[in-house]
Amino acid sequence: MTAYNTDYPVISVRPVADETFALRFHAPELSAALRPGQFLNILTSELYDPLLRRPYSISNVIGEECEIIFTIVGKGTALLAEKRSGDTIGVLGPLGNTFGYEKDFGTAIIVAGGIGVAPFPFLVRELQRREKSIHTFLGARNAGRVVRDGLAGLHIATDDGSEGYHGTAVACLDAFLGTHEPDRPRIFACGPNLMLRATQELAARRGIACELSLESEMACGVGICQGCPIERTEGERKYALVCTDGPCFDSRDIIFHEHHHA
Repeated sequence: MTAYNTDYPVISVRPVADETFALRFHAPELSAALRPGQFLNILTSELYDPLLRRPYSISNVIGEECEIIFTIVGKGTALLAEKRSGDTIGVLGPLGNTFGYEKDFGTAIIVAGGIGVAPFPFLVRELQRREKSIHTFLGARNAGRVVRDGLAGLHIATDDGSEGYHGTAVACLDAFLGTHEPDRPRIFACGPNLMLRATQELAARRGIACELSLESEMACGVGICQGCPIERTEGERKYALVCTDGPCFDSRDIIFHEHHHA
């Protein structure tokens, strides 16, 4: 697949939750090529950070426009939040593999922790086109951090109990599965590694097919810097690279270690 490395014009930046923004930019070739689950590496500013790009999930594609969702965590994301219509951003993509949304299943169960919500509006759109049943379990620190844009079948869980279920998205899903039997479910999860490991354990315990989209500091995005290894359960290579082999993995294929804390 062709990866485009281009400066694209920003259309808008809008707040979607506390400290969380959606940035939309115009990219006709890119938007035609993108699939749910893939990511982009974005150069926030030539002045601040001429070398290091940062990975952002594709959160949606609307016609010839692409959208990313991000939370302000440092200087790079703060600069991104200050972009205005007519500014440009340097984008490399599409990168990585896709969610298995074309596989044979009945119900999509989405599990998102924090900014792990980012890839799901795009996935939800493709699932709705295929008339899949959707349940989304969204975990956030508090009610103000909940991102609702473009999601479906929302079950909200907050760490402080300020909205919805008081606890984690995974605990909320477990409680739901205690009283519901979704038709041929498949889990799609993205969030901190601690949450993904809990999702992996739940899927194994309940015998549900599960895909995990890993968040990692992918500096290059194309497998050169070797900065994003994840251990595999089997296969020729002991380690996979999140950027080129992922970011989406079958939950049975990877091993999380204690030191891989979010």
